[in-house]
Amino acid sequence: MFQKMIQESRGNLLAYKAIGDITKEDYRQIGPEVESLAKEYGNVRLLLDLTQFHWEKISAWGEDWRFGRKFHDVIVKMAIVGDKKWEAWLTKLAGLFYAREARFFHPHQMEDALKWLTED
Repeated sequence: MFQKMIQESRGNLLAYKAIGDITKEDYRQIGPEVESLAKEYGNVRLLLDLTQFHWEKISAWGEDWRFGRKFHDVIVKMAIVGDKKWEAWLTKLAGLFYAREARFFHPHQMEDALKWLTED
């Protein structure tokens, strides 16, 4: 599930912690939030904390793909926070399919991730 990180989310910055397995309903939850901020600010900056993420259900792959197609042009920056090598690799895909620019940060770099996201 995606749990919104309220303290880190502000302005056009949305922050989520992915916990356990991600489902298609999770994308249906965050899609309207991204869309609303995109309408209000013209773009969105997204932080995904994957430190408690397990995997994405196969049934969610279609919603995942639609999310990327719909919001790629409005997500200007995506920071992925994680502690696994494959998550760093995933960041390269995020830059291609989900955001104009994506960077990987280790958990101890959370403040750096937030700073990068808020810089112009």
